[in-house]
Formats: sequence, C-alpha cells, structure tokens
Amino acid sequence: MSGFSVLPVTGIPELADGDDLAAMILERAALEDGDVVVVAQKAISKIEGRVIRLAGVDPRAQAIEIAGTDGDAARRIEVILQEAKRVVRVRPPLVICETRHGFICASAGVDASNAPEPGTLVLLPLDPDASASRLRDALRGGSGCEVGVIVTDSFGRPWRQGTTDVAIGAAGVVVLQDLEGERDPIGYELHATVIAVADEIAGAAQLVSGKLGRVPVTIVRGLDVRGEGRATDIPIPPERDLFG
Repeated sequence: MSGFSVLPVTGIPELADGDDLAAMILERAALEDGDVVVVAQKAISKIEGRVIRLAGVDPRAQAIEIAGTDGDAARRIEVILQEAKRVVRVRPPLVICETRHGFICASAGVDASNAPEPGTLVLLPLDPDASASRLRDALRGGSGCEVGVIVTDSFGRPWRQGTTDVAIGAAGVVVLQDLEGERDPIGYELHATVIAVADEIAGAAQLVSGKLGRVPVTIVRGLDVRGEGRATDIPIPPERDLFG
C-alpha cells in the first residue's frame, strides 16, 4: 500500500465576491490526474458573496432572548436563525442547528473567524456540492487533468472535544465507501462498515492548511478515490438518527 501527500497551495490572496478561484489555483499549482483539491468553505463562501454585515441585521425577539443584552450577539444569533432549517439545541449563547443542507453543527455554520473584515459573518454556501462541481469543471478545463474537489468546514463532534474538518461539498470523489459484504483477514463478513472517505481527506488536509495560516486550498495526491459522491449524502437520514 502506497502513501499519499498533502500539498499546500500558497499565495492565494484574500478572496472576494466574484473572484476566479480556479484560475488562482492553476496559477500556483500543477495538477495531476487523480488529485483531490480540498478547499476551505470560507474561500467558496467569499467568492459566492455569502458574507453579511452585522450592522444591517435586525434581530427578532427569539435572537435577543438567546443572546441577552449584547446587540452584536443578538444580530449574530438572528443570522444563525435565518440560516437554520431547525434549531436542535440551545445553551446560550451556543446554538446547535440543522442547516438547509442537512448538516447538524454549531451556529448553522455561521462564523466570524477568517471573515473579510470586522463586523461581518461568513455563511455556508447555498449548495456546497454544486460549488465543488463548478470548481472541478473549471480546474479540469484549465488543466486537462481529472481531479476531484472537496469543500470542507470545521465541525465539533458529540462527546469529543475539539473540531475536525469534514466534507460539506464534493465532486468527482468517493464520499462514502461501503464495505458491507467484504471479509476481513480472518473471514468475518462486514455488515455495517462505511468509511467516511471525504471526511478523512478533509481532516488530513486541515493538518496542512491549518486554521490560521491563510492557506484555503490544499492538494491531496496519491489516493485513488475517484467517484461521484455528494457530501450531502453523509448526514444520517432521520429514520436512522438515534439522537435527534
């Protein structure tokens, strides 16, 4: 079994609405067939204009109740409520939500870290799988290489401290590897083993990109993970949710 490498794409400037991220990547990296281009969610959100100014937000009563007397906190909670499909748990000021994509996460993915400027919040892309697909098409067209794309975000995990990056958008890669029916070395047949391939790649890439290093793009090379999965296939469906 061979290993793989994670390569940072350095020198990408602060991104803004309408920027050509594919061109920036191709200017700074020589892609190869089979590469997986891993992109931080905030990079996608910024070029898609998914940034909001707190000053223009009018919080509802529910947001004020959760946030208390801090005006900016109430506006932030209001944005979270607008982005949430449903509120799962509240322990002020923490709000756990289900997003429109089906992801369960803190603050519906709304975040002030690595925002373009103070007083702004970055929202999740409207359709991260579609965002990944568009970027993949542009990279394939510009490089002539067959590549995959994964869009990532940092999520917390129930019963475990710390965050890890996971896939919230994907194109051209296997997202879940179902090993049901396979046998282990002693002959045991696997019945419920599904490997979260895209999440594992996302976590590996984050070790190189870092949280504060301003490296929004990495290239994972040496894995054979070509496929057609979607990151929105990853959340547990409601009928199998033991904790909802």
